[in-house]
Amino acid sequence: MASGDDEDCSQLKGVVFITLPPPDNPSLGKTITAFTLSNQPHQSPPLPPSAPQSAPPSHLPITLPHARRSLFGHPRRRISLTLMGIALFAILTFCSLQSPQSLLKLTSPGSLNELDQDDKDDDKKPNSFIFPLYPKMGSGEMSKSRDREVKLGKFTMIGSKSAVLPVDDGGLPIKVVTSSSAVLPINGGTFLDGLYYTQIHVGSPPKPYFLDIDTGSDLTWIQCDAPCISCSKGAHPYYKPTRGNLLSSKDSFCFDFKHTSKSGSCESCTQCDYEIEYADHSSSLGVLSRDEIRLVNINNTSIDSKIIIGCAYDQQGMLLNSLTKTDGILGLSRAKVSLPSQLSKQGVIDNVIGHCLTSESIGGGYMFLGVDFVPQVKMSWVPMLNDASMNYLAEVSRVTYGSKQLGLHHQKKGNGRIIFDSGSSYTYFTKQAYYDLTTMLKDVSLDGFIEDDSDTTLPICWRFKTPLRSIKDVSKFFKPLNLEFGRKWWSISTNLRIHPEGYLLISNKGNVCLGILDGSDLLDGSHIVLGDISMRGNLVVYDNVKHKIGWMRSECVNPKQSNMYLPSL
Repeated sequence: MASGDDEDCSQLKGVVFITLPPPDNPSLGKTITAFTLSNQPHQSPPLPPSAPQSAPPSHLPITLPHARRSLFGHPRRRISLTLMGIALFAILTFCSLQSPQSLLKLTSPGSLNELDQDDKDDDKKPNSFIFPLYPKMGSGEMSKSRDREVKLGKFTMIGSKSAVLPVDDGGLPIKVVTSSSAVLPINGGTFLDGLYYTQIHVGSPPKPYFLDIDTGSDLTWIQCDAPCISCSKGAHPYYKPTRGNLLSSKDSFCFDFKHTSKSGSCESCTQCDYEIEYADHSSSLGVLSRDEIRLVNINNTSIDSKIIIGCAYDQQGMLLNSLTKTDGILGLSRAKVSLPSQLSKQGVIDNVIGHCLTSESIGGGYMFLGVDFVPQVKMSWVPMLNDASMNYLAEVSRVTYGSKQLGLHHQKKGNGRIIFDSGSSYTYFTKQAYYDLTTMLKDVSLDGFIEDDSDTTLPICWRFKTPLRSIKDVSKFFKPLNLEFGRKWWSISTNLRIHPEGYLLISNKGNVCLGILDGSDLLDGSHIVLGDISMRGNLVVYDNVKHKIGWMRSECVNPKQSNMYLPSL
């Protein structure tokens, strides 16, 4: 063994060459070449000795000391390799910090060109944009009426009673229709309207506007001085596009828009008119305009893009109450005319949007366009159904309150459909599910809750032993709701758990009220509509590229993928 050790004491040396770039062109970076030199001639690794034929089979672990020594060599060789490895790692680290192109030089002479090409490709990649969200506060003690809003705004046929009126002072041509709007007032006090808005900049030069975020609406529109026939005061002066911005009735986009929305046509009209009716029977009438919108991406770079927006000059119904604090609607649905669809078609973003509403009733949150803020882990995903309504729709297989199942239909069998709608204040259940839930909730009377018919904040409110200030004071008396998706015997289901804070609220009387309403009159009563109240405390993502909807619990303070703070208004 001694002679074998002496034979392994061969000389091993390491050599590193560093070539600096020419002085007249330092961008070429450095070149690093490493060699290991040995004075021992190359030999094939020795084969292990063959075992004697008579040796019995062994059931113990077998060690090969000679093989281990051949891999690591003599201790002096191990020290040399270790020191050289440390030195080489230090040199590479230093050079990579000094010049990102240094490491590329180790691969091929064309790496610099590839880097330049990558930089150019990065400039062409879709961007991501983030927007702070703000809750709309209640109208105060002076007003005792509170409206529940359900958007799901879709285009309708322009009625035969329409008439084109003359304009004044160079205004825009206008059209007036008679409306059969119905208002669903709910008395209340000083708390949130249940809707969230953000700020965008439109026009040249860009001007700020507050818009309600609405995943259930197609078109983005702003109250417009055309002149305005029926508008609320709003948060900012009315939007006023130039005549050159108005879409002609012969514009290709207008033709396609009329065809897909089935909104009819007007032979005598020179502009592209529209009318939107919402699920709460409010409506908006206006004309389409093509104008610039300014967005600021995550690198704090401004990007201007021309999009189609609505110049809304006639609002009816609950919109008039809602627009005292904001200027219009930000349409975020799957429709071609929605803001994310338009930006995606232009290559500005990937068609992915998300919003995160804080669980605190006085909090806000954030919204984003693009994929950069989509978490890669902890998300629960379900397939997005393809539906002509262009809503964000998924199939729900079961709904439970605690351990008790609610019926989705009157037969209590089969799957149901659920719409994720940030433009709805509350959540709406099908008639059967609502009946089952309210029946189960009668058990809270055993804990001291008494239904208070004098509190008309919402259809069902309970009075507790003492006035309440927070849902946390009574959440232990209520059970979570669980929405189950994709429940099949061969696959694991996906669940969306809604805690009591996601379906209860405190009225100005100190009572606790049920924020889930009977949706019999919405969409033929066949869908569950998940509103803002039930999406608080969750990051919700709508991936129109991969056709899926996802969510995860979140505090919704700042996007986890971003190290920058949200801009303030």
